[in-house]
Parts: sequence; structure tokens; C-alpha cells
Amino acid sequence: MLGIEDHLTRKDRGCLDGHFLVAMPGMEDERFERTVIFVCAHSDNGAMGFIVNRPQPLRFEELMENLDLDGRKQPREGSTRKTGISECARDFPIQLGGPVDAGRGFVLHSDDYMTQSTMPVNDDLCLTATVDILRAIKDGCGPRRGIMLLGYAGWAPGQLENEIFANTWLSCPASDDIVFDPDHIGKYDRVLASMGISPAMLSTETGHA
Repeated sequence: MLGIEDHLTRKDRGCLDGHFLVAMPGMEDERFERTVIFVCAHSDNGAMGFIVNRPQPLRFEELMENLDLDGRKQPREGSTRKTGISECARDFPIQLGGPVDAGRGFVLHSDDYMTQSTMPVNDDLCLTATVDILRAIKDGCGPRRGIMLLGYAGWAPGQLENEIFANTWLSCPASDDIVFDPDHIGKYDRVLASMGISPAMLSTETGHA
């Protein structure tokens, strides 16, 4: 399976780019039960995306302290470096993005923040996986909207297509408002409602919306 950067830089994108995947009731893998996944890249070489409705108890402020990007644990003599966290960053959302590379962090965000390491996902969303964006968020100059995701979900060539054919996932075009919706519990039902589906109907659906 290709790495995440390989997926996002390929030009031969598939039909599920920028779509949601909604886990069906028959999902056998407990890691994906009642999940909503935003597909960032899909091609003949596989697919990758992020779970967007699994919050983590870790707070952004705690994460910054653990990473010690400011050198707060070992301050340099005479240093005047700013160590505080902006008010808007204290509750910056951190979520479980998926089981692959779960120790690695990614920020899915609006396109008003851009660096050389930022990778566009679609016309409105970008992905950045370097510490620069964490510093920007901490200082209050990061993207207008964003979520930090730990790990991602990945599929080998043909695997996702086979899972959809087996009625494991429903798919529909993604909405940025739902991606960044802080109501994680209600996000699953909200995506279904956008498709005109109630949970009671899922067992009779055949896969594609």
C-alpha cells in the first residue's frame, strides 16, 4: 500500500475522493463501528482517509506540553520565547484518524493556511503533517477551521471497492461543515440524514448512495 503522501500527490484520483464513507451495521471490524470516514485519496493503487467522528481525550494544550516544541522543559538562559497557548487553540479538536500510523499526527484544515508541506485534498480542504502548523495553531495564526487526527485509515488496491460491494460502507459526497462538526456523537446520523437515510433503513441498503 502506498504511503499517505504518495496517495495525495498522485493525479489519477478516483471517484471516491472527497466522499464520506459510513460504516454499515454489519461492520465486522470494531475499530470502524459507526464511523464516518472522509476519503482524502482514492485511485487504482488504493485509498486513504480519516475517521472524523472519534474524539480523543487528549487536549491540544496537553499535546503541546508533551511535544515541548517551545523548549519549556529545558528553557535556555535569557530566552524570551513565547510559551503560552492562544485561547482559541486550547480546545483545538484532536481525534482518532484511524489505525494506520496511529502515533503520527495530521491536521485536516481549511485552505486559508498553506506551507510548502501542505497538501491540498480538494478545492476547500488541505492536509498538513508537520510541527509548523502546530506552532501556528498554538500562536493563534493557524487555519480558520481544522482538526488534528492521530493515524489514518488505508486500503490496498481494490480493497475498498470490494468492501463497498459487500455492503460494508455507504458513500456520499462530503460536507466541510460535517467534517468540522464538533457534535461527534450526532455526526453519523447527520451524514445519513444528508443521504435521506435513517438508521433503521441501513440493513436494506446495497452500498452506494
